[in-house]
Amino acid sequence: MSNQTLTVTARSHPAGPHVLTVTGELDYHTSTRLHQALDDIPLAPGTGLVIDLAGLTYCDSTGITLLVTAYQRAEAIGARFSLAATSPDLLRVFHIVGLDQVFSLQPTTEQAISALRT
Repeated sequence: MSNQTLTVTARSHPAGPHVLTVTGELDYHTSTRLHQALDDIPLAPGTGLVIDLAGLTYCDSTGITLLVTAYQRAEAIGARFSLAATSPDLLRVFHIVGLDQVFSLQPTTEQAISALRT
């Protein structure tokens, strides 16, 4: 069981996209917090979602699956999706499994928001 809690903070950026800031450990025991936050985001065609992972300290396969699900949901609706500030360890995992070819990965939240506008 996770020793650290997961916090998910949702906000709307002035440029339009929804931003979820994820801090702590994203695993089987904590994934419901992110799942609920994703369900609460009113995505619509043409909107955007950035998930800021700068504060993420751990992510297991359940967390990765949830990120893939968030991406798929955004794509199905016609919304843009980006991950921001992904740690080198998580980037390595994404590269190994090929998700670096699927996700839009940006070094910062602001760069992710800019990338959604192009």
